[in-house]
Amino acid sequence: MTLPTDKIGKTYPPHVYLVGREKIREYAAAVGERGALYNDPQAARAAGYPDVVAPPMFVVVYCAASFQHALADPELGIDLAHLVHGAQRFVWGEPVVAGDEITTTLEVTDIAMKAGFRFDTFRTTSLNQRGELTCTGEWSTIVRGQEER
Repeated sequence: MTLPTDKIGKTYPPHVYLVGREKIREYAAAVGERGALYNDPQAARAAGYPDVVAPPMFVVVYCAASFQHALADPELGIDLAHLVHGAQRFVWGEPVVAGDEITTTLEVTDIAMKAGFRFDTFRTTSLNQRGELTCTGEWSTIVRGQEER
């Protein structure tokens, strides 16, 4: 297998995600976040936010579609049957609240072979409707059983 290293730097079309109050509440419940800011609009407003606040890791919800485009990209040729999660790292900016429209772009930042494993690394950049940075993320995947030919 020849690695598609010529695709390093490739970006995907932006994906816009409208953040809903109930999605935030559902996510918070699923991950055990019981704080009032995540569930109660009045508590969030009292704290200075226009609506309920998304827990920081809600980033995986609004970045998912962008990430899926890369995983399904035939130019990258990622073998989904042997794909495992590698790592992720985030730097948060402005809080995300219900009603925000988050636009996320994804870029391929590295493709490499290490010890028979393929490593793909991606960067997401997410902005709210005011153009404020909400999060940058680095995501890596590992494809097991790959051999460069």
